[in-house]
Amino acid sequence: MRNLKILPFAISILCLSIHSAYAEISKTFKTKLATVKVTQMISDLPSPWGMEMLPDGKLLITLRDGEMIIADPENPNTKQTVSGVPKVWARGQGGLLDVAIDPDFTTNQTIYFTFSDASSGRGTGTSLASATLDLSSKPTLRNVKTLFAMKKTTNSSFHFGSRIVLDREGHIYFTIGDRGDDVRAQDPKDAAGSVIRINKDGSVPQTNPFADGKDALPQIWSIGHRNAQGAALHPETGEFWSLSHGAQGGDEINKPEAGKNYGWPTISYGREYSGAKIGVGTQAEGMEQPLYYWDPSIAPSGLDFYTGDAIPEWKGNLFAGALKFRLLSRLEMDGDKIIGEEQLFEDEFGRIREVRAFADGALWFMTDADDGAIYRITSAK
Repeated sequence: MRNLKILPFAISILCLSIHSAYAEISKTFKTKLATVKVTQMISDLPSPWGMEMLPDGKLLITLRDGEMIIADPENPNTKQTVSGVPKVWARGQGGLLDVAIDPDFTTNQTIYFTFSDASSGRGTGTSLASATLDLSSKPTLRNVKTLFAMKKTTNSSFHFGSRIVLDREGHIYFTIGDRGDDVRAQDPKDAAGSVIRINKDGSVPQTNPFADGKDALPQIWSIGHRNAQGAALHPETGEFWSLSHGAQGGDEINKPEAGKNYGWPTISYGREYSGAKIGVGTQAEGMEQPLYYWDPSIAPSGLDFYTGDAIPEWKGNLFAGALKFRLLSRLEMDGDKIIGEEQLFEDEFGRIREVRAFADGALWFMTDADDGAIYRITSAK
């Protein structure tokens, strides 16, 4: 799970009756370790990007065109639009991106979201904002506050990132892509191609590696990332992990550490789309190696550790979505090491944009299309 502080609500009770209001659409699959059932929960979503589960079991969903909605898995045909979302630049890969709720959402109703932001008037960049989600009548965002905005903007419609993770100490991590200009990922005074770490009020943690701002942006945690669209916390260590797109090959899982450089575009296990070599090869002094990489590329998006009980055979595994091959990758773990992979559901559901282990104990994933959908995986036993 991305956020390990479990909210105090009876999700499991809700899910016992979750199909009472509609006919279930599900498929059963025999996998290496378990036989599972995949059930469609929400459909007719135009280009969904991020999702979060609210305390009552409803889903808070972002759509890339700039709309945020609340959908009820018990009544999937009923969707509520959340008003008050700031204007987003919805072109190319840009738009309304990830969403996360505060661990204390039940008392403070705070959410966080990322989006492609053109408010500077000088181009676009990835921004992170917080807001109060008012559910008293019609869902509305109030007290919207931009916590971080890129200073260097561009008209590029590529590589915005962006996933959000809250750690156990109250910090927010979120990822920003290189904006389609790879050399920017090696500039520590540029947020492009980095992992950002800030406090929940937008201030800089004093434990950040460049907190004094002398040699790098004070908000930067790590650099050298191409376009990370997956992120999660390790369930045992609480450490931040990320999942980045490569070029032609070289998709990477990393455990970004304070102040370190993860190499893009100086090193990579991929090649340019022309077939040309990237940078100096696969290794260079002062640059970190990935924990795992794919070649050929699977175009990954979405990452989470599964810690639930609905599929006990998968407990402790890491899951990554894939856009290119339309599959879900199950990665077997031994501590911090990835020791095996099983690719699931290829071409069965579509481009998998996000995967989440929610507090109901199941594993959920989202498909990215004009008619995207959200699915729930449980044991078929």
